[in-house]
Amino acid sequence: MAERTRTAEDPERRAETPLDFGSRWRATCGGMKAAVGVPAVVLGASFVGFGALVREAGLSVWHGLFSSATAWALPGQVALVELYSVGASALAVALAVALTNARLLPMTIAIMPLLRAPGRPAWQYYLAANWVAVTGWAAQMRYGPDLPVQQRLSFFGGFAAVLWTSTLAGTAIGFFLAGSVPPSVSLGLVFLNPIYFMLVFASEWRQRARALALGFGAVTGPVLHTVSADWGLLVTGFVAGTAAFAVDRAMARRNGDTGDG
Repeated sequence: MAERTRTAEDPERRAETPLDFGSRWRATCGGMKAAVGVPAVVLGASFVGFGALVREAGLSVWHGLFSSATAWALPGQVALVELYSVGASALAVALAVALTNARLLPMTIAIMPLLRAPGRPAWQYYLAANWVAVTGWAAQMRYGPDLPVQQRLSFFGGFAAVLWTSTLAGTAIGFFLAGSVPPSVSLGLVFLNPIYFMLVFASEWRQRARALALGFGAVTGPVLHTVSADWGLLVTGFVAGTAAFAVDRAMARRNGDTGDG
Protein backbone atom coordinates (compact mmCIF):
# COMPACT_ATOMS: atom_id res chain seq x y z
CA MET A 1 0.00 0.00 0.00
CA ALA A 2 2.86 2.34 0.84
CA GLU A 3 4.43 1.66 -2.55
CA ARG A 4 1.18 2.49 -4.34
CA THR A 5 0.75 5.72 -2.39
CA ARG A 6 4.28 6.78 -3.15
CA THR A 7 3.70 6.10 -6.85
CA ALA A 8 0.62 8.29 -6.91
CA GLU A 9 2.16 11.14 -4.91
CA ASP A 10 5.66 11.26 -6.38
CA PRO A 11 5.55 13.60 -9.43
CA GLU A 12 8.86 12.38 -10.81
CA ARG A 13 7.85 8.71 -10.71
CA ARG A 14 4.46 9.52 -12.22
CA ALA A 15 6.23 11.34 -15.07
CA GLU A 16 8.27 8.20 -15.79
CA THR A 17 5.18 6.01 -16.14
CA PRO A 18 2.27 8.38 -16.86
CA LEU A 19 0.06 5.51 -18.02
CA ASP A 20 0.68 3.21 -15.05
CA PHE A 21 -2.58 1.31 -14.47
CA GLY A 22 -1.29 -0.47 -11.37
CA SER A 23 -1.83 -4.05 -12.59
CA ARG A 24 -2.02 -6.17 -15.73
CA TRP A 25 -5.78 -6.56 -15.48
CA ARG A 26 -6.29 -2.82 -15.16
CA ALA A 27 -3.97 -2.33 -18.12
CA THR A 28 -6.14 -4.75 -20.14
CA CYS A 29 -9.24 -2.77 -19.20
CA GLY A 30 -7.40 0.44 -20.02
CA GLY A 31 -6.57 -0.87 -23.48
CA MET A 32 -10.19 -1.87 -24.04
CA LYS A 33 -11.37 1.57 -22.95
CA ALA A 34 -8.86 3.26 -25.26
CA ALA A 35 -10.13 1.24 -28.23
CA VAL A 36 -13.81 1.95 -27.61
CA GLY A 37 -14.77 4.99 -29.63
CA VAL A 38 -13.05 6.25 -32.75
CA PRO A 39 -10.63 3.28 -33.28
CA ALA A 40 -13.36 0.62 -32.97
CA VAL A 41 -15.92 2.63 -34.94
CA VAL A 42 -13.53 3.40 -37.80
CA LEU A 43 -12.25 -0.16 -38.06
CA GLY A 44 -15.75 -1.64 -37.72
CA ALA A 45 -17.04 0.69 -40.44
CA SER A 46 -14.21 -0.40 -42.72
CA PHE A 47 -15.30 -4.01 -42.32
CA VAL A 48 -18.90 -3.05 -43.14
CA GLY A 49 -17.60 -2.48 -46.65
CA PHE A 50 -15.88 -5.86 -46.58
CA GLY A 51 -19.07 -7.60 -45.46
CA ALA A 52 -20.89 -6.10 -48.43
CA LEU A 53 -18.15 -7.35 -50.77
CA VAL A 54 -18.47 -10.84 -49.32
CA ARG A 55 -22.18 -10.96 -50.13
CA GLU A 56 -21.71 -9.53 -53.61
CA ALA A 57 -19.13 -12.27 -54.30
CA GLY A 58 -21.73 -14.93 -53.52
CA LEU A 59 -20.13 -16.08 -50.27
CA SER A 60 -21.95 -16.68 -47.00
CA VAL A 61 -21.76 -14.54 -43.88
CA TRP A 62 -19.86 -17.36 -42.20
CA HIS A 63 -17.13 -17.13 -44.83
CA GLY A 64 -16.79 -13.44 -44.10
CA LEU A 65 -16.76 -13.92 -40.33
CA PHE A 66 -14.21 -16.72 -40.56
CA SER A 67 -11.97 -14.52 -42.70
CA SER A 68 -12.22 -11.60 -40.28
CA ALA A 69 -11.70 -13.81 -37.24
CA THR A 70 -8.60 -15.58 -38.56
CA ALA A 71 -6.93 -13.34 -41.16
CA TRP A 72 -7.92 -9.97 -39.67
CA ALA A 73 -6.15 -7.94 -42.34
CA LEU A 74 -8.54 -5.99 -44.53
CA PRO A 75 -6.41 -5.50 -47.70
CA GLY A 76 -5.64 -9.22 -47.84
CA GLN A 77 -9.29 -10.11 -47.20
CA VAL A 78 -10.44 -7.79 -49.98
CA ALA A 79 -7.91 -9.35 -52.35
CA LEU A 80 -9.15 -12.81 -51.40
CA VAL A 81 -12.80 -12.00 -52.11
CA GLU A 82 -12.09 -10.16 -55.36
CA LEU A 83 -9.86 -12.92 -56.73
CA TYR A 84 -12.39 -15.55 -55.72
CA SER A 85 -15.15 -13.66 -57.51
CA VAL A 86 -13.20 -13.69 -60.79
CA GLY A 87 -12.39 -17.40 -60.49
CA ALA A 88 -8.68 -17.18 -59.69
CA SER A 89 -6.89 -20.37 -58.67
CA ALA A 90 -6.28 -21.19 -55.02
CA LEU A 91 -2.53 -20.74 -55.53
CA ALA A 92 -2.99 -17.28 -57.03
CA VAL A 93 -5.29 -16.28 -54.18
CA ALA A 94 -2.86 -17.55 -51.55
CA LEU A 95 0.10 -15.74 -53.12
CA ALA A 96 -1.84 -12.48 -53.46
CA VAL A 97 -3.02 -12.57 -49.85
CA ALA A 98 0.46 -13.45 -48.59
CA LEU A 99 2.08 -10.60 -50.50
CA THR A 100 -0.61 -8.15 -49.41
CA ASN A 101 -0.23 -9.07 -45.75
CA ALA A 102 3.57 -9.08 -45.83
CA ARG A 103 3.44 -5.49 -44.58
CA LEU A 104 2.49 -6.86 -41.16
CA LEU A 105 5.85 -8.60 -40.74
CA PRO A 106 7.93 -5.44 -40.15
CA MET A 107 5.16 -4.15 -37.87
CA THR A 108 5.38 -7.33 -35.79
CA ILE A 109 9.17 -7.16 -35.67
CA ALA A 110 8.98 -3.54 -34.51
CA ILE A 111 6.36 -4.07 -31.82
CA MET A 112 7.52 -7.30 -30.20
CA PRO A 113 10.54 -5.83 -28.37
CA LEU A 114 8.16 -3.24 -26.93
CA LEU A 115 5.78 -5.92 -25.63
CA ARG A 116 8.33 -8.31 -24.13
CA ALA A 117 8.44 -8.57 -20.35
CA PRO A 118 10.16 -11.01 -17.95
CA GLY A 119 8.05 -13.96 -16.90
CA ARG A 120 5.55 -13.88 -19.76
CA PRO A 121 4.93 -17.29 -21.43
CA ALA A 122 5.79 -17.55 -25.12
CA TRP A 123 2.22 -18.42 -26.21
CA GLN A 124 1.05 -14.92 -25.22
CA TYR A 125 3.45 -13.38 -27.71
CA TYR A 126 2.32 -15.74 -30.48
CA LEU A 127 -1.28 -14.70 -29.80
CA ALA A 128 -0.31 -11.04 -29.78
CA ALA A 129 1.52 -11.46 -33.10
CA ASN A 130 -1.71 -12.66 -34.71
CA TRP A 131 -3.46 -9.54 -33.42
CA VAL A 132 -0.95 -7.11 -34.89
CA ALA A 133 -2.83 -4.84 -37.27
CA VAL A 134 -2.42 -1.27 -38.43
CA THR A 135 -4.69 0.44 -35.89
CA GLY A 136 -3.54 -1.51 -32.84
CA TRP A 137 0.09 -1.27 -33.89
CA ALA A 138 -0.10 2.51 -34.25
CA ALA A 139 -1.76 2.88 -30.85
CA GLN A 140 0.77 0.64 -29.10
CA MET A 141 3.74 2.39 -30.67
CA ARG A 142 2.28 5.66 -29.48
CA TYR A 143 1.29 4.75 -25.91
CA GLY A 144 3.31 1.61 -25.19
CA PRO A 145 6.63 3.29 -24.33
CA ASP A 146 4.88 5.23 -21.54
CA LEU A 147 3.57 2.06 -19.89
CA PRO A 148 5.45 -0.09 -17.37
CA VAL A 149 6.99 -3.10 -19.11
CA GLN A 150 4.73 -5.64 -17.36
CA GLN A 151 1.57 -3.83 -18.52
CA ARG A 152 2.33 -3.29 -22.20
CA LEU A 153 1.21 -6.68 -23.50
CA SER A 154 -1.95 -6.50 -21.40
CA PHE A 155 -2.81 -3.05 -22.75
CA PHE A 156 -2.24 -4.23 -26.31
CA GLY A 157 -4.35 -7.34 -25.76
CA GLY A 158 -7.29 -5.34 -24.44
CA PHE A 159 -7.03 -2.81 -27.25
CA ALA A 160 -6.77 -5.48 -29.96
CA ALA A 161 -9.62 -7.57 -28.53
CA VAL A 162 -12.06 -4.67 -28.85
CA LEU A 163 -10.92 -3.94 -32.41
CA TRP A 164 -11.18 -7.62 -33.37
CA THR A 165 -14.73 -7.76 -32.01
CA SER A 166 -15.70 -4.60 -33.87
CA THR A 167 -14.48 -6.09 -37.16
CA LEU A 168 -16.63 -9.18 -36.67
CA ALA A 169 -19.65 -7.00 -35.98
CA GLY A 170 -18.84 -4.79 -38.98
CA THR A 171 -18.50 -7.80 -41.28
CA ALA A 172 -21.91 -9.16 -40.26
CA ILE A 173 -23.60 -5.76 -40.50
CA GLY A 174 -22.12 -5.09 -43.92
CA PHE A 175 -23.21 -8.50 -45.20
CA PHE A 176 -26.84 -8.06 -44.17
CA LEU A 177 -26.97 -4.40 -45.28
CA ALA A 178 -25.53 -5.17 -48.71
CA GLY A 179 -27.84 -3.72 -51.33
CA SER A 180 -29.25 -1.15 -48.92
CA VAL A 181 -26.50 1.37 -49.69
CA PRO A 182 -24.82 2.28 -52.99
CA PRO A 183 -21.75 0.17 -53.89
CA SER A 184 -19.60 3.32 -53.90
CA VAL A 185 -20.43 3.88 -50.23
CA SER A 186 -19.53 0.29 -49.31
CA LEU A 187 -16.21 0.57 -51.11
CA GLY A 188 -15.55 3.98 -49.57
CA LEU A 189 -15.87 2.55 -46.07
CA VAL A 190 -12.91 0.27 -46.77
CA PHE A 191 -10.64 3.34 -46.94
CA LEU A 192 -11.61 4.70 -43.52
CA ASN A 193 -8.98 2.68 -41.68
CA PRO A 194 -5.97 3.79 -43.78
CA ILE A 195 -7.11 7.40 -43.39
CA TYR A 196 -7.39 7.00 -39.63
CA PHE A 197 -3.96 5.38 -39.51
CA MET A 198 -2.48 8.32 -41.41
CA LEU A 199 -4.12 10.84 -39.08
CA VAL A 200 -2.82 9.03 -35.98
CA PHE A 201 0.71 9.28 -37.28
CA ALA A 202 0.22 12.84 -38.46
CA SER A 203 -0.65 13.84 -34.89
CA GLU A 204 2.85 12.83 -33.80
CA TRP A 205 4.81 15.50 -35.66
CA ARG A 206 7.42 15.56 -32.88
CA GLN A 207 8.55 12.16 -34.16
CA ARG A 208 10.68 13.43 -37.03
CA ALA A 209 11.10 10.08 -38.79
CA ARG A 210 7.32 9.54 -38.89
CA ALA A 211 6.70 13.03 -40.26
CA LEU A 212 9.34 12.51 -42.94
CA ALA A 213 7.88 9.13 -43.93
CA LEU A 214 4.39 10.61 -44.27
CA GLY A 215 5.70 13.54 -46.29
CA PHE A 216 7.79 11.42 -48.65
CA GLY A 217 4.94 8.95 -49.06
CA ALA A 218 2.42 11.68 -49.86
CA VAL A 219 4.70 13.03 -52.60
CA THR A 220 5.95 9.79 -54.15
CA GLY A 221 2.74 7.76 -53.81
CA PRO A 222 0.62 9.45 -56.51
CA VAL A 223 3.60 9.65 -58.87
CA LEU A 224 4.55 5.99 -58.57
CA HIS A 225 0.90 4.91 -58.82
CA THR A 226 0.69 6.54 -62.25
CA VAL A 227 3.83 4.64 -63.27
CA SER A 228 2.54 1.26 -62.02
CA ALA A 229 -0.85 0.76 -60.44
CA ASP A 230 0.15 -2.78 -59.41
CA TRP A 231 3.50 -2.02 -57.75
CA GLY A 232 3.21 1.69 -56.98
CA LEU A 233 2.09 1.28 -53.37
CA LEU A 234 4.77 -1.28 -52.53
CA VAL A 235 7.54 0.77 -54.12
CA THR A 236 6.25 3.91 -52.39
CA GLY A 237 6.52 2.27 -48.99
CA PHE A 238 10.07 1.12 -49.68
CA VAL A 239 11.27 4.39 -51.20
CA ALA A 240 9.54 6.73 -48.74
CA GLY A 241 10.48 4.68 -45.69
CA THR A 242 14.10 4.32 -46.75
CA ALA A 243 14.39 8.02 -47.60
CA ALA A 244 12.82 9.02 -44.28
CA PHE A 245 15.22 6.79 -42.34
CA ALA A 246 18.26 8.09 -44.23
CA VAL A 247 17.30 11.75 -43.86
CA ASP A 248 16.42 11.33 -40.19
CA ARG A 249 19.79 9.67 -39.44
CA ALA A 250 21.65 12.38 -41.38
CA MET A 251 19.85 15.14 -39.46
CA ALA A 252 20.51 13.35 -36.18
CA ARG A 253 24.24 13.13 -36.89
CA ARG A 254 24.36 16.78 -37.90
CA ASN A 255 22.41 18.00 -34.87
CA GLY A 256 23.81 15.48 -32.42
CA ASP A 257 20.35 14.23 -31.31
CA THR A 258 18.33 11.02 -31.62
CA GLY A 259 15.73 12.29 -34.08
CA ASP A 260 12.84 11.44 -31.77
CA GLY A 261 12.67 14.57 -29.68
